[in-house]
Amino acid sequence: MTYDTGNDMREAKLRIAANGRVVIPAPMRAALGLRGGGAIIARLVDGAVVLESQDAAVRRAQAMVGRYLPSGSNLVDELIAERRAEAARE
Repeated sequence: MTYDTGNDMREAKLRIAANGRVVIPAPMRAALGLRGGGAIIARLVDGAVVLESQDAAVRRAQAMVGRYLPSGSNLVDELIAERRAEAARE
C-alpha cells in the first residue's frame, strides 16, 4: 500500500489494498486528531467518500439540530426539569 501526498496535505492519492483497506497518511490523521484503534465516520456525499472524526460528526449533527432550537434554549436543563417533574408526580 502506497500513497503520494505531494506538497498538499489536504489531498492525497491513496491505494486500495486487495482486502479493501486504505491507509490514511499520518499527517492527515494527526491533523484530524485520529489515533490508532480509533473510529471514524464514513459517509457518501455527492459521489465522494467523506471521512471525519467522531467529534466532527457530533459537531455537524449538533449544528444541524441547533438550527431548529430557539435561541438561548438549553435542552439538557429542560430534560432534567421534565424528569424531576415526572418523578415528583409518581
